[in-house]
Amino acid sequence: MRDVVTGGAIIRDDQGRILLQQRSDYGDWGLPGGGMNPGESIEETMIREVFEETGLSVKEYELYAVYSGSRMEYTYPDGNKVVFVMFLFNASTDYSEHLSEDGDTIRYQDDLCESLKLQFCSIDDISLDQINKVQRPVFEDLLNGKTNILRS
Repeated sequence: MRDVVTGGAIIRDDQGRILLQQRSDYGDWGLPGGGMNPGESIEETMIREVFEETGLSVKEYELYAVYSGSRMEYTYPDGNKVVFVMFLFNASTDYSEHLSEDGDTIRYQDDLCESLKLQFCSIDDISLDQINKVQRPVFEDLLNGKTNILRS
């Protein structure tokens, strides 16, 4: 088992809703983010991943939480086992420039087609069974109001 370091973002609109990404690989939902490249800072990782997956530019950010430990263990369909070390940031972006007429959806098609849909959702409307298994602890904590930085 190996560690995989990731950076991701909680992007909220002016109604407090969270931007969710429906991923093309498994069809489940989660926060935009991804793996760190060699030589990157975790902040650079988050900013790059947000832009690659959503087309949004991060304007400001602050560390929200660091997830590690047994809740972050994951087995890929090919049997490869990893433990994610996930750095999450509250981030503000230029989302209003990319918002669809419906007021919920971000218009963007990424080059790698990682995102099927980008949509703002109220935390109360999010169904945990639709959230990516790795990110489910994040949403459980959001629903339960946890605020500590380190979470395992």
